Amino acid sequence: MNNIFVKSEFAPLKRVVLAQSEFAFAANNTGTDEDFLTEESLELYKNADVNGKNYKEVFPERQKAWEEERANLKKVLEKYDVEVLLPRMLTDYEKEIGYEDGYSNFFTRDPFFTIGNMLIEGSLRFPHRRNEVLPVRHILAEEANKYSCIYVSIPKPDISSGLDSEDGPFLEGGDVLVLDKTIYVGNSGLASNSNGVQWLKNLTSNFGYEVIEVPLHHTILHLDCALSIVREGLIIICEEAFLDGIPKQFKNWDKINVTLEQASRLATNGLPINDQVYITDFEFDFIGAELEQRGIKVEYIDFKISRSFGGSFRCSTQPLLRIE
Repeated sequence: MNNIFVKSEFAPLKRVVLAQSEFAFAANNTGTDEDFLTEESLELYKNADVNGKNYKEVFPERQKAWEEERANLKKVLEKYDVEVLLPRMLTDYEKEIGYEDGYSNFFTRDPFFTIGNMLIEGSLRFPHRRNEVLPVRHILAEEANKYSCIYVSIPKPDISSGLDSEDGPFLEGGDVLVLDKTIYVGNSGLASNSNGVQWLKNLTSNFGYEVIEVPLHHTILHLDCALSIVREGLIIICEEAFLDGIPKQFKNWDKINVTLEQASRLATNGLPINDQVYITDFEFDFIGAELEQRGIKVEYIDFKISRSFGGSFRCSTQPLLRIE
């Protein structure tokens, strides 16, 4: 059996990479790249001396709770016989060279993603995340060496016009949703951009995929912060977030709607284990109730600390194998 393949967002999850919980603030933390975070998070950071410091150093109790959240997610995944792989921890050298911009090893969804039998390293917009693939690269190399798959990387961002150049190409896994041979890629101006989408089109068109770019509201970091494909015919969606309307394929699907404010708290960023089991936060029990009415079992995990960083269950995981 091929051990690298993602058929869709809800095909049975067999193998997954689960995030670690490491983060440090930039030496001169201005907060300019954090407009997608909740007011609570921004207030927390504003009222503490965080510049150049590790999160664990500033908020030790929150760090402990954060690690417990990830451990609880691992337990639920393993309860359903999902094989869980973990990135390595950052080295002292990586932390040292990340001092100015900050460093992160806290979400595995964005640094790489899986489409069919392709492992693809992304290209991240925020400077403190541009090396985030390194703690997981040994897994990608081992997987590519062991199994029949394609392992490629999008080009590094073009910084010839400065570090804030929009040229990119930028392509982040949180923006990439797979539905058989159709790939949806979000673009809000905060993460992936059109140059990244075009690169993905050029690659995947060779394997029969169609890539659809999805313009998003400027406060939405990634597409998975506005849309969750729960199973064939059912989505959780924030329709306000879609500047050109929701993709036509979903027009007639059953919809569980959330507001833009709920989306900002990661209401749509749950994780299907398969088309019958879905993971979400206790805060979104109204979504859980809607899912249960439709015959889906809901697993609840408190993920408040993880969500305070701008990501939740989907952001914390990257599948290697989702297949019937």
